[in-house]
Amino acid sequence: MSRHPGRTPRRVVALAVAAALLGAAGCSDSSTSATGDRPVPSPTAPAAPPAPTAPAALPPPDLSSSAAPARTIDTSRPEVLTTGLEVPWGLAFLPSGEALVTERETARVLRVPAAGGEPRVVTTVRDADPAGEGGLLGIALSPAFPEDDLVYVYVTTEDDNRVVRFPLSSPEDVEPVLTGIPKGTIHNGGRIAFGPDGLLHVGTGDTGDTALSQDDDSLGGKVLRVTADGEPAGSAGSPVLSKGHRNVQGLAFDEAGRLYAVEFGQNRFDEVNQVSEGSNGGWPEVEGDDDGGGRYLAPVVTWQTSEASPSGAAVVGDVLYVAALRGQRLWQVPLDGAGGAGAPTSVLDGEFGRLRAAQRAPDGSLWLLTSNRDGRGDPVDEDDRILRLAAQ
Repeated sequence: MSRHPGRTPRRVVALAVAAALLGAAGCSDSSTSATGDRPVPSPTAPAAPPAPTAPAALPPPDLSSSAAPARTIDTSRPEVLTTGLEVPWGLAFLPSGEALVTERETARVLRVPAAGGEPRVVTTVRDADPAGEGGLLGIALSPAFPEDDLVYVYVTTEDDNRVVRFPLSSPEDVEPVLTGIPKGTIHNGGRIAFGPDGLLHVGTGDTGDTALSQDDDSLGGKVLRVTADGEPAGSAGSPVLSKGHRNVQGLAFDEAGRLYAVEFGQNRFDEVNQVSEGSNGGWPEVEGDDDGGGRYLAPVVTWQTSEASPSGAAVVGDVLYVAALRGQRLWQVPLDGAGGAGAPTSVLDGEFGRLRAAQRAPDGSLWLLTSNRDGRGDPVDEDDRILRLAAQ
């Protein structure tokens, strides 16, 4: 693991990392097979559309607007904003309402207009080494983005999973922030999010080597918390906020600053956990509602893996929205204001196929990414798509 506060590394800490390349379990999010900088499409998917053309220069973002107050989401009239994407994975919003979207297998970062339509290529992350469930994954903007112009992405390289950053105005100027996260063909985690405290939170996976989740010397199977420069933010000088997780692909904060981590289970139960410093999800010792007699986190909510295989998540008002891959639906989890939740309900059941990400836009709407071309979906000609659910 290394953390780089600037262009010159300040501290490098070596970690021994085991990354066993095991066959995907029943609720792995995908099983694509692709190698090299430009992976070939899944043989089950239709031919990829022509790549959007990058302009000579991208205009600077409009920083005049801010996020709308939390409201409720109208799930009855989903709008398709953009079509023809290639396995989109991460989603983050510029202050203008434009979106930055990552594509897992092409390693491209796309810029999508606030009203939808044709995206433009910002950059291709050259260090990406897409294979299986790895590639270019999560994305987040710096809390100081109007001043520092920095974009953070989670990427699988030849050697590891890592978080890197670059200025939006100079996207080729990439620097590592946090390195040494174990990689594998499955369970690479990949969601990143800045919390209300200004700290960077990172969801990682066990890579199929279940022992990593409880291993204090590994960054696998954890929720990490570091500064914007990659320095450990825990009271014990560790980047680990919570351990004992199988494959964290969703991170979302409620209005009180509580962090919810969305996690793939194995054969029976997927979970949402409300994590905190020093918490332990219990994997691989327990799964689902089993808290080991109080030793481990009791999940806020669980689903059968056939109903969920949850990925991205977002909080709007007092509802946690969770995008489901295998379940092919959007889950609505009512939050009780004290870290717990009521009974979840689902919408969009099977309507758009596999859903990968959910993110609240500056105007208060909820955007979703589909993931039907990842080798496990049943794509239609328009896939993959960006969907918008309006605020009300």
